[in-house]
Amino acid sequence: MQPLPTPGELLTAAFPADLADDVQAVLAVAPAPLHRPVGQFSVLVRGEQLAIPERIYNDEPPPEAVAALSLRQRRVLHCLYSRHCDGRVRQRHLAQVLGSADPWVIPFVVQLVGEYVLEILVDITHGLRGLGVPGDGFRHAYSEFIVANPAFFARTQRRVVSYWSCYYRNAYQSFQGYPGCTLVDLLRSAAAAGAGRPWPSLAPKGSTKLHGYC
Repeated sequence: MQPLPTPGELLTAAFPADLADDVQAVLAVAPAPLHRPVGQFSVLVRGEQLAIPERIYNDEPPPEAVAALSLRQRRVLHCLYSRHCDGRVRQRHLAQVLGSADPWVIPFVVQLVGEYVLEILVDITHGLRGLGVPGDGFRHAYSEFIVANPAFFARTQRRVVSYWSCYYRNAYQSFQGYPGCTLVDLLRSAAAAGAGRPWPSLAPKGSTKLHGYC
């Protein structure tokens, strides 16, 4: 029987191989996890398969330790902590990478689109509002990622609808008024621009009965 990968190995697998030393520098300052990372989702980034944890359980490192890291290492750290079990921690670290178009950052952002914290959806919508604008600097990067990961993005769209239906339908009676709808529309616009064709929408079309969701 193969031994289970260590928590460090699991987190290293979330980034391209050429970032392995940067990930190790981050893990050196991160407190030991309370328990192993939970779950994984797989994405393709520039031809390399990455396995990103659903949740991590490390406390945050002290600010002085973070400040001693390089810019790229801090970006790795913020990506990892965007997978933290505490939604407030995820939101804080997301804010530090929303301005990055690095290809390996993008799956961490898109994964949060398909989660349930409304405040995070609003932050991402504001941070990526230029995706629907031709020539926007982030449009090509997000388009490239979605086109390379159509099944992942389809699942993201379905999860956005599910969380609206389960938790936010009272506040937003129409899915079209829900911040998550605005966000997936922006991402689809970027994908369509890169693919040169309309990108399929999985949004409900006015029905109050959603089959296959929630």
